Amino acid sequence: MAQLWGGRFTKETDELVYRFNASISFDQRLCEQDIRGSIAHATMLAEQKVLTQEEKTAIVEGLEGIREDVRSGKLEISEKFEDIHSFVEATLTERIGEPGKKLHTGRSRNDQVALDMKLYVQDEILFLDELLKELLQVLLRIMEENLDTYMPGFTHLQKAQPVTLAHHMGAYFEMFKRDRGRLHDIYQRMNTCPLGSGALAGTTYPLDRAYTAKLLSFESATLNSMDSVSDRDYLIELLSALSTVMMHLSRFCEEIIIWNSNEYQFVEIDDAYSTGSSIMPQKKNPDIAELVRGKTGRVYGALMGFLTTMKGLPLAYNKDMQEDKELAFDAIDTVKDCLTLFTGMMDTMAFRKDAMEKSAKNGFTNATDAADYLVNHGVAFRDAHGIVGQLVLYCIEKGISLDEMSLEEYRKISPVFEEEIYQAISMETCVKRRMTLGAPGEDAMRAVIELCRKYLEEK
Repeated sequence: MAQLWGGRFTKETDELVYRFNASISFDQRLCEQDIRGSIAHATMLAEQKVLTQEEKTAIVEGLEGIREDVRSGKLEISEKFEDIHSFVEATLTERIGEPGKKLHTGRSRNDQVALDMKLYVQDEILFLDELLKELLQVLLRIMEENLDTYMPGFTHLQKAQPVTLAHHMGAYFEMFKRDRGRLHDIYQRMNTCPLGSGALAGTTYPLDRAYTAKLLSFESATLNSMDSVSDRDYLIELLSALSTVMMHLSRFCEEIIIWNSNEYQFVEIDDAYSTGSSIMPQKKNPDIAELVRGKTGRVYGALMGFLTTMKGLPLAYNKDMQEDKELAFDAIDTVKDCLTLFTGMMDTMAFRKDAMEKSAKNGFTNATDAADYLVNHGVAFRDAHGIVGQLVLYCIEKGISLDEMSLEEYRKISPVFEEEIYQAISMETCVKRRMTLGAPGEDAMRAVIELCRKYLEEK
């Protein structure tokens, strides 16, 4: 058992206690960040004359060697160490001797782990942002290719009014665009460096915390050492933002699952993102969409779990905070996997345009436009609403759509109808007449698509 704090103790820690307390089984993924922070800390200590230039050079070269050996697999991170910090420092001292023992001057594992997690989260936010951007690029392509793909728009999961597939995809484009904005906000808010805060009360060594922050590309150093080592707000914010990402993915998956059903047949999911049944040869199951939907609960659980962990902690650092890592790591990994798979599924998905348009017609989504036609011919809206209700009932009884009624049948219900009713309630007319910003009309959609394209070019 390799520990940094054994001098105070006269007997070995119980093996079960040691394993319960140790974190290296999961915090070893912070190795890169721990070494980055240590290199910056040693560089600053040399600038402040706490280390000699020779000591700094030995430390930096030793740390870089450890990093390369871990990356290549030449050096394996051993679980005989309590945590990743112990592993790096002990390995460094073993390699370079006495200078390695000076690396920890002016810092604590409290501010060290706070730094490592911040650096890790920043790296992961940038990666997650790229994954979201890739999904947005796929959605934009689908939007551009489906300006005239007519489909029913829904409220209460009931067919309501005709829209286009471009318009429907545009709704999700806006959701994931907001998700990127949340990640950006979190990155900016957490962009302060805690290193140099010590255990909780700073240090007597002449550290230049602003220089350390600059070396690590932080905007500034944190302003309160107690808050620095006990702040996990950025992780709670990240888990919240990731939960929102998963909620958006889950809603999207629910629709894909419905669209993939035999009743709708709006989409054909590529074989690479589907599975079959062990006993029913006709089945093609939307398993990826279902799993993404299911894993949403897992990310929600991480958020609620960590909120509960943090709710009663006094200042400053408490060992409870070690629970942040496994929850955050799992949530981040889950969202990355879900985004990658979902983007691939969307990019390879085929859309059944004929089935979508037929569904819109058979669902009387043009009923509102039939009422508008009557209003434009002098009928009061309430009367027009009642007349169109009669039309719909008649069509249901006959098993036809409004488009399939004869003019004679129309005129039996209201003599106001003329031949132009068919043009007025065509899917194309119904959609194109909706031209307000944000509506599905072609010109309005083209304007929005151009804004979406510029957004992706600039961000």
